[in-house]
Amino acid sequence: MRAVLTRVSRASVTVDGEVVGAIDCPDTGGILALVGVGRGDADDAWRTVAHKIAELRILDGERSVTEAGAAVLLVSQFTLLGRTAKGRRPSWADAAPAEVAEPVIERIAAELRSRGIHVEQGRFGAMMDVASVNRGPFTVLVEA
Repeated sequence: MRAVLTRVSRASVTVDGEVVGAIDCPDTGGILALVGVGRGDADDAWRTVAHKIAELRILDGERSVTEAGAAVLLVSQFTLLGRTAKGRRPSWADAAPAEVAEPVIERIAAELRSRGIHVEQGRFGAMMDVASVNRGPFTVLVEA
């Protein structure tokens, strides 16, 4: 599993002209979490990713989402698992199929919400327009 966590002041996901998820955190900052679920992920990899989203000290003042009371925009992104070492077309063979990946993304969202974190989401499997204002800029890669 791979996640790209970007510190943002605001971010949104639009599908077919409709905003389906958005966060606006000009004071605390928030996290745009792009998460790719892999075929060979450990059964508890989602827990690690949820923990990192909630607890990494990457917001202003070296605070975590939990400490800052910040929001998260969670977006599934299978392309994070693309292999690009050979040829000119990425291989998506390492990405989990939708029927495996979607419940994992939902578990991450549920875990974050159980911690009292406000979570907005993209729409699984949809063509999404993702907009964000990177605060810093500050982006980290998490692998679990």
